Amino acid sequence: MSEERFGEFVLVRRHGHVAELVLDRPKAMNAVSTEMARSLGGACAALAADRDARVVVLTSSHERSFCVGADLKERNSFSDAELVRQRPVARGAYTGVLELPMPTIAAVHGFALGGGFELALSCDLIVADPTAVVGLPEVSVGVIPGGGGTQLLPRRVGAARAAELIFSARRVAAAEAAELGLVDQLVDEGRDREEALALAARIAGNSPVGLRAAKRALRLGHGLDLRAGLEVEDAAWRSVAFSGDRAEGVAAFNEKRTPQWPGE
Repeated sequence: MSEERFGEFVLVRRHGHVAELVLDRPKAMNAVSTEMARSLGGACAALAADRDARVVVLTSSHERSFCVGADLKERNSFSDAELVRQRPVARGAYTGVLELPMPTIAAVHGFALGGGFELALSCDLIVADPTAVVGLPEVSVGVIPGGGGTQLLPRRVGAARAAELIFSARRVAAAEAAELGLVDQLVDEGRDREEALALAARIAGNSPVGLRAAKRALRLGHGLDLRAGLEVEDAAWRSVAFSGDRAEGVAAFNEKRTPQWPGE
């Protein structure tokens, strides 16, 4: 396993074809400061360009929290002009995770609130343990979810449920979060990281070209009418139909062996 640090607060660990993207500001419960946001955006840019990374797992180094959202102590010190200048940096962290081209999994325990939950929502799948508490409480401090929450949450749970959660600013414990679809898998306490990495390893056994194309079709087709969505799917199919991965996958199937994906 190799490690690469991006600034002081973000770490990338390599587990073969799985990249673990670690939020590593434990003294502040991973509150997202400007420096941390900039580092997260940089790490995501590097991962997006890495053809060897087939799946990314977003984890936390804090034992009792995933991420408590924006660093409100830092925000409180900003002038209006400083807040405006900081906005693209903060937004870049969330869109960096959201726009990763490979499948992404968030491993959540403890508090995942505000921007912390938005980082998880930016992933394709969320694995949580029973200590998880999620929510978007921004309206309780006079702002709105600004890391994608108003758009990502209704895509998960529907418009009315998202409205209730955002307008009430309430926190949702793990069991209810699983019932509502706010998280996808509920695992034993303390096992969120291990289970997410295990799921990522299973996913990473599949074609990297196929995985990226499938994610692209899922993301681009969402919300379109059926005919338009099928055109998105057809374009994604055409992008893989004549790839080396497709040739290897068919050959491996016929030869009854494990594929050795060329990744192109």
